[in-house]
Amino acid sequence: MADSVRMADLAWPEFAERAKRDPIVFLPCGAFEQHGPHLPFDVDVLIPSAIAEGAARRVGGLVLPALAYGYTSMPKSGGGPYFPGTLNLSGETLSRLVSDLVHELARHGIAKLCAIVGHYENQWPVSEGLDRAVRALGDTPFKAMRLEYWDFCTPEVIEAVFPDGYVGIELEHAAVMETSLMLHLHPEKVRRDLIPHHPPADFPPYDLYPAARDWVPASGALTSARDASAEKGRVLFDHYVAAIAEATRKEFSTAPEAPLKSAGRA
Repeated sequence: MADSVRMADLAWPEFAERAKRDPIVFLPCGAFEQHGPHLPFDVDVLIPSAIAEGAARRVGGLVLPALAYGYTSMPKSGGGPYFPGTLNLSGETLSRLVSDLVHELARHGIAKLCAIVGHYENQWPVSEGLDRAVRALGDTPFKAMRLEYWDFCTPEVIEAVFPDGYVGIELEHAAVMETSLMLHLHPEKVRRDLIPHHPPADFPPYDLYPAARDWVPASGALTSARDASAEKGRVLFDHYVAAIAEATRKEFSTAPEAPLKSAGRA
């Protein structure tokens, strides 16, 4: 497994040798959250992990095991905390976890980290953890970036995936994008007969605490996933991998794209 991009597959001598090459290390930041009646709890782990592995193959990087728990699910982006099985971390816990990982990576000679957020609510706790850690490291070569894979969608990709109109990323929880990506990456995990079809959620321009349970469609998806397909998932996945590899190469000034060892799924 010495040529694997997954750090967990390596023995320590293999990692030590790879670390000498100054690799970009990718950290998928997911969640354990309901994704409707048709998708598993770990969608936000599986998708960014696959994208990270695809990008890592292109830039000669490594991928850490994903953070499998995320910041609190919110009604207007993830359905909220009321669905049985959703397990949330506090923002402080997630931020400190990210910060500790940065310090550990730096201790082992890693200087380039890209956090790929796969759970909408993770954005700011992950940012806080990265910022805190990089400032604490002081005058070192360590550099971090954070991104959400869905932000790399171009108007052309949106048109290809949503020819009949796009409701916006905030309502894409367990809907066409995530369902399509799962149909491409892990079709065996998609319960096709339970794919929901209903109008988009209609949220007011504010939040309530405790969270308002009746704001969220009963399915847990925030809009219809009926038009999802494996082909749309392939279009999204291939675009994300290429665009994120390009962005990390640019920001970390890495060498030109490494040849792919295999085609298809990450």
